[in-house]
Amino acid sequence: MQRSVNKLPKTTNFKKTIALNYRLFKKTRALFGSVHHQPNFSIQHILLSWLGAFIGIAILAYLTVQTSYPCIAAPFGATAVLVFGVPDSPLAQPRNVIGGNLIAAIVCVTLVQLFGTAPWVMAMAVATTIKLTQLTRTVHPPSGAVALLGVLNNASWNYVLTPILLGSVVIVFCTVIYSSATPGRVYPKHWL
Repeated sequence: MQRSVNKLPKTTNFKKTIALNYRLFKKTRALFGSVHHQPNFSIQHILLSWLGAFIGIAILAYLTVQTSYPCIAAPFGATAVLVFGVPDSPLAQPRNVIGGNLIAAIVCVTLVQLFGTAPWVMAMAVATTIKLTQLTRTVHPPSGAVALLGVLNNASWNYVLTPILLGSVVIVFCTVIYSSATPGRVYPKHWL
């Protein structure tokens, strides 16, 4: 008695398999969501965002190299994504960029001065930054990175002024100038 390897077992029901796959697809889609909530950017917006981010970060890097002051920090990369990529976002407005980063810098330096750089201080700095920026309506996601970076680097009070405050002001200034020179781009939506 020979068995055919190409035949499906008689218990396999094609309709049941399709129905099961469809149910799994729907559950997976519900879990991960659809892509319809993602913005659809035009090529012009993408190119203008690229150019703006390039100019903003290049200016911060140039100021750092040409002066004796550090003007750039890693969180400004994420800030550039917000202010140039999605300038309409409430999280990208000047109040949020400058206020959120300033609060984060003050929080992390205060905690470093009081408790050092233990791992729990890193968590406390980020959590406290979130709490205070929510209370002051200055939520800016890169501020969490500002707080974490400050604790990791055992930041002193100089960290508050340079690079954080100076860099935040410069990147907002660059964004305002760039947006005013670019047709169709409005930044900021509001200052306060």
